[in-house]
Amino acid sequence: MAVVVAWGVLAGAGPAGAGSVPTLHAAPRYLEHTTLAPGVEYRQFTLATSHGTALGHLLTVDLRQPGVSLDLLHPDAVASRARVSTMAAERSAVAAVNGDFFDITETQHPGVDATGAAVGPEVTGGLLLKSAVPQGQRFGPAAPLGTSTEDIIGVGADRIARVGRLTLRGTVTAEGRGTRPLRGLNQYALAVDGIGAYTSDWGSASRVRATCGVDTARSAPCSAETFEVTVREGRVAERAGTPGKGPIEADSFVLVGREAGARALRELRVGDPVRFDYGLRETHGPRFAFALGGFPIVRDRHRLDGLDPITGAVRTAAGIGDGGHRLYLLVLDGEMTYRAGLTLSELADVMLGLGADDVVNLDGGGSSTLVAREADGGRLTVRNHPSGGTERLVPNGIAVFSRPRPDVRSQPDVRSRPGDRR
Repeated sequence: MAVVVAWGVLAGAGPAGAGSVPTLHAAPRYLEHTTLAPGVEYRQFTLATSHGTALGHLLTVDLRQPGVSLDLLHPDAVASRARVSTMAAERSAVAAVNGDFFDITETQHPGVDATGAAVGPEVTGGLLLKSAVPQGQRFGPAAPLGTSTEDIIGVGADRIARVGRLTLRGTVTAEGRGTRPLRGLNQYALAVDGIGAYTSDWGSASRVRATCGVDTARSAPCSAETFEVTVREGRVAERAGTPGKGPIEADSFVLVGREAGARALRELRVGDPVRFDYGLRETHGPRFAFALGGFPIVRDRHRLDGLDPITGAVRTAAGIGDGGHRLYLLVLDGEMTYRAGLTLSELADVMLGLGADDVVNLDGGGSSTLVAREADGGRLTVRNHPSGGTERLVPNGIAVFSRPRPDVRSQPDVRSRPGDRR
């Protein structure tokens, strides 16, 4: 009965509103249901779709459960990639899925290497690692109208999950030379005429890609007018006519400019004091403790207009239900029998059927990966078949953690510690 109720929307008329006409009419057939940890469930199911049979791998995470949490899964640098299984094992995660779309190839720009950096923002521990590239510079399938590369899914400091939008707001100030807007932080693409900052979080990848393409077209040529300055301990230490590469020291940052931004940086001289400051403009709610990019396909239980109803594919999605206290992480299987996958329209219906009120589409195809530990907390395994035959290296993901609650009876009485003068 629980399965019939949970998936009733798939066989019914669907929620009212634009884009809410259902495209699926069959209930899923569950093959496996395992409790990985208190508050963390894994299910596997098959589902008949317009392109054949899809095999789904689903994590359901109850954020009300003590000890359960989510965080950004990422390598040591923004501009780098790793396997989901490797990153999850290093963090001792219970389970994880892949995350945002990313700069995977640069065939339009000969001689320019792909950075591997994600499209959208990344937040971990409440700190921003990177901001979003311009809308026309994104990778991935066509996103619904009204969505943005700044769209994210994450969890706030209040432990409630939500979909939102993170906009960078910052300035670059050179003493005696004025202040200019900061148009990017650790991004693989900068806005035309902009200046972007790169910190040690970026890694060693070349920053040339940041000056290629334009705000409305990723494939446009690289800019002919660029400049870069390295600021060490608050003062300009190096100047260069083209963006460089290599690690950035913790006491330094690099400013990259294109067009008008390049002309402004060219005015700086070695020894000039320079600083950059930034913050985030967020949508409603407490500050995000963790977030990553993806484009919405469902808002407030309404499918967004313009979802592709034709192209089936292996996909990854994240949905939020139960007032932000429950997260649904779905990864489709890439084994040949099931590789036809779901259309975006069908994916929205599946997530609605699970109980999600808001849904974000994440990177799919060869990137789609779900890993989980054995029910007894044992080894971490890849539960789906990646469509490329092996795990693809990806820039980030969503990690699920389950920490046992401390036994308060075994904790020392801090009031009785010698020398405690509180």
